[in-house]
Amino acid sequence: MAKIKVTQVKSRIRCTKQQKATLDALGLKKLNGTVEHEDTPNILGMVKKVQHLVSVEK
Repeated sequence: MAKIKVTQVKSRIRCTKQQKATLDALGLKKLNGTVEHEDTPNILGMVKKVQHLVSVEK
């Protein structure tokens, strides 16, 4: 499977609890933090829920 890099580019301050939990599940704790994940449907679904807070690179 392909890998994707997910970077948090916006603050989580005014986000809902679910969006904060999704960022935590992705491993993003701080602004400009970057994590690498496999390109699975589960990960892509989580990224889609917080797409306004993150940027994705293939």
